[in-house]
Amino acid sequence: MNKYKKSQPINDFIMKIYLLILTFFLIPFFALNTSGQNNDSNINLTGTIQSDGENIPFASIYIKGTTLGTVSDASGHYEFSNIPEGEIILGVKAMGYKSFEKKLLAQANQYNEISFELKKDVLQVHEVVVTADRSEQKRTEAPVIVNTISGQLLSNTQSPTLGDALSFSPGLRFENNCQNCGFTQVRMNGLEGPYSQILINSRPIFSGLAGVYGLELIPANMIEKIEVVRGGGSALYGSNAIAGTINVILREPKVNSYEAGGSLFVNGFGNQSGNTATDRVLTFNTSLVSIDHRSGISLYGYNRDRGMYDANDDGFSELAPMKNISFGTRMNHSFGKRSKITADFFAINEERAGGNMHEYPLHEREVAEAVEHDLTNAAITFDQYFRDYDKLSVYASGQLINRASYYGSGFSLQDYGNSDDKTYNIGGQYKMQLNRGSLIAGVENTGSFLVDKKLGYHDYENAVIAGDSIVSVPQTGHTLVADQSSITSGFFAQYDVSINKLKITLGGRYDHYEITDLAKEGSASKTGNVLSPRISFMFDIIESLQARASYAQGYRAPQIFDEDLHIETSTLRQVINVNDPALKQETSHSYLASLDYNGLIGTTYTGFLVEGFYTRLEDPFVNEIGEPNEAGEVEYLRKNAEDGATVKGINMEFKLRPLKNFTLNSGFTIQTSRFDEPQEFNERKFIRAPEKYGFFMLDWDILENTCIIASGTYTGSMLVHYFGPGNPDGEMRTSTDFFDAGIKIKQTLKLKETRFQLFMGIKNILNAYQSDFDTGPERDPAYMYGPVTPRTIYAGIKIGNLLK
Repeated sequence: MNKYKKSQPINDFIMKIYLLILTFFLIPFFALNTSGQNNDSNINLTGTIQSDGENIPFASIYIKGTTLGTVSDASGHYEFSNIPEGEIILGVKAMGYKSFEKKLLAQANQYNEISFELKKDVLQVHEVVVTADRSEQKRTEAPVIVNTISGQLLSNTQSPTLGDALSFSPGLRFENNCQNCGFTQVRMNGLEGPYSQILINSRPIFSGLAGVYGLELIPANMIEKIEVVRGGGSALYGSNAIAGTINVILREPKVNSYEAGGSLFVNGFGNQSGNTATDRVLTFNTSLVSIDHRSGISLYGYNRDRGMYDANDDGFSELAPMKNISFGTRMNHSFGKRSKITADFFAINEERAGGNMHEYPLHEREVAEAVEHDLTNAAITFDQYFRDYDKLSVYASGQLINRASYYGSGFSLQDYGNSDDKTYNIGGQYKMQLNRGSLIAGVENTGSFLVDKKLGYHDYENAVIAGDSIVSVPQTGHTLVADQSSITSGFFAQYDVSINKLKITLGGRYDHYEITDLAKEGSASKTGNVLSPRISFMFDIIESLQARASYAQGYRAPQIFDEDLHIETSTLRQVINVNDPALKQETSHSYLASLDYNGLIGTTYTGFLVEGFYTRLEDPFVNEIGEPNEAGEVEYLRKNAEDGATVKGINMEFKLRPLKNFTLNSGFTIQTSRFDEPQEFNERKFIRAPEKYGFFMLDWDILENTCIIASGTYTGSMLVHYFGPGNPDGEMRTSTDFFDAGIKIKQTLKLKETRFQLFMGIKNILNAYQSDFDTGPERDPAYMYGPVTPRTIYAGIKIGNLLK
């Protein structure tokens, strides 16, 4: 698709910026490594981290209120130099164990041996999370429930990208909405994708354009973990966090490590049509940490090549072919004992082209939906501690996307397009520790600038010809589809107070937004001032049982959303999304209440969560479907419903570990989503919102180095649009329910410091894949539901020094 991209590609710019940042950080990094320890004091500590007589490798040891820290080695032993003199709090944390802190008096000319005995956190409920209130705290102390999708879960489910693992968290469901190009989204608590805020390292930098295909853009191997907060998180994170937030936390350098791997998937294995498609994934990760642990850098790379999968042998894609090349880095450096700078950078180039006749140029195919993304993301954060444990964070991040696109049918030359998207987020926050709690306050400014246009083309039908030569070819001008800017300035604050077993959190956010689209004739700026309050209560009934309740108000601003930048295309109809000039913001009122138990029942570790949610939407956005014009174009007009809507239900999560080597984790959601008055096709129900869905994950170490993982998701029936041949006005259909189960076996072999991991498995064993796909050039590509992939077999290998 390079022929319709800008003449100056952004790849060269990406590489120059990347090398500049890398050089800037590596020079002081290697200088620090070669200059020795650079001791600031002669106070040193040494010791061993243990649990039940076993040494714990790669545990993090830190001094609270500073940026100083170290890591235990492979034998669980640590050495800590440059300890500040005076009273300090020394802490230790490790994955799968409860963090622990102790006070000690550090005096000059001392060399102390201090060891730690950690208690196991089998259900991982005591891990440190950041999404609840934009700062680190234990999950059991967070005012709202925070679910974590770990790097281990991404590996267990053999998820190549961010989106593939999201269905394994309560209340979340990942879906594919288009046979042509594979437009995906995640639904949370019964609400579609644009109701959730996706964060990168706690920053709202993931723009609407990135959100169209973004869940498949971000490779899993660059992710440390994913934190999910359900409910109205707008009080701290701004617009579009009505259903909740998904915070993608990138890998950071902690120890010297390396990992490389490759896997091969075969989609459609055993399909009756005999059609299959291969999906090849290559990854690498490495990190390097300085001798004194004040500097670190991690690097990661990813390459994917997926072929087209045709389920019903009609020559049209059900899974679009895809190619992705990504690389990135995360770097940090501590200045002294109480300040730290962290920088992130990653670049993604991805292209996909669904439809049919893939051997031909795009405009010579019956149907083609094709996009190529060049995405660059960079961020920097500076942290400074004050007083004992107060912390100031100042941050800035930016994202650039250049997207070449083609959404066309019937051999059209006029459907090539180009989109430029620039997004930034800058701000600062201060967290103050108080006697009974803490206060956090901050300001930030977020801007997004999108230019989307159809490119001009040569009109060969009206060319001037003299003899056998073409004298001139008329050229049409560019058509500006969108030239939108969105700028939001916000102030947020939150106060936590603890009174015995009760913790109360009171917070709010004030936003002023201004949205302008210069492409629309007579368009006026839309402005709004929004106050989003939030209050929550947490009560420790007993040590292992917590009750929580919360209320939050949120909003969605009247701007372009991700689905607007995806066009459903066939030779029968082409969908165009537009906003009603009178569109105003949507407001939500979210209520949550939960009971969360995590403890021992007999000798079995058991976790059980019951969470009720109720969300009231005022002026909800709905679509008014227009009549097709002569070219088959159909306008979907987004407007405010005259009445409101209600989403309510229950999320349940169950964890069980009866044996040391056996773990079961499962979740289930029951919900209803209704408009007050009938909308499309005289229906009150939300489209594509099943009232029942869930997941399970079973991890069994059958031998010391051999593990079996079984996993699966269940999706209940739902309402789905259908606009295929013979249905120009469309109809509403009810899908069947699906159970998608898979199994994986892996074995880890050790050779001195290197570990080799071999694995193989099957996804969707029962091939619970949609069986009534539309066919032919007039098919409805959005008539897609159920599991994202058909039965798939896979195998692969990893090599590294920290593999589990």
